[in-house]
Amino acid sequence: MPRQAAVAADRVSEQPVRGEHTHSEPPAPVMPVRHSVRGQILEALRAALLDGELAPGEVYSAPVLGERFGVSATPVREAMQQLAHEGAVEVVPNRGFRVTERSAREIAELAEVRALLEVPVVLRLARTLPSSRWAELWPLADATSAAAARGDLASYGDADRAFHRGLLALSGNQQLVLVADDLHRRSQWPLAHGPVTRRADLVADAAEHSALLEALTAQDLQVVQSLMREHFTGSTR
Repeated sequence: MPRQAAVAADRVSEQPVRGEHTHSEPPAPVMPVRHSVRGQILEALRAALLDGELAPGEVYSAPVLGERFGVSATPVREAMQQLAHEGAVEVVPNRGFRVTERSAREIAELAEVRALLEVPVVLRLARTLPSSRWAELWPLADATSAAAARGDLASYGDADRAFHRGLLALSGNQQLVLVADDLHRRSQWPLAHGPVTRRADLVADAAEHSALLEALTAQDLQVVQSLMREHFTGSTR
């Protein structure tokens, strides 16, 4: 069983039994099991997509994936519907879900739109925010560096989006954060015939986060603008 499938299956099997607790600790609140399983399967499927275990162009049925994860087809189907909304898969009637085949042009277009949204906002923040505010983002930048050092593509994807969400959240515009995060996630799905992302690529990308925070703290607008534009040029992350 692939790593993500095993993790998901273990987590599903570890759901607490209703009412089970010890005298030394209060009973845990009962959570909707179906929602919990769906969330676990969704994260496992996202990781499998990023790691290439679910290949672009291939069709996967919910029952077969359910057997793979040790759950019924229902939470798999629900998770796949969410992935279809995110552009990672498409529905194939009476067959299942086909992993979307991304083109280099599509990835470049997503990067261009992200740059149009994020670069002006960050430049405005660089001019108006006190330098001390950027310290809040260092734990997020460090998380991207740690995931990159491990070569963990799925964890890096999560940490990368968290850093950009934190950056844009300083604008106070929640709608901007939501739209930019959706574009970011869509840009992370792998190309059909693209190069394999290497650990060195992740490390270099994470280093750009750290360099950006240093430039923002120093209020060096020229360097901030250069780093932001370079970060999106040809970006597949």
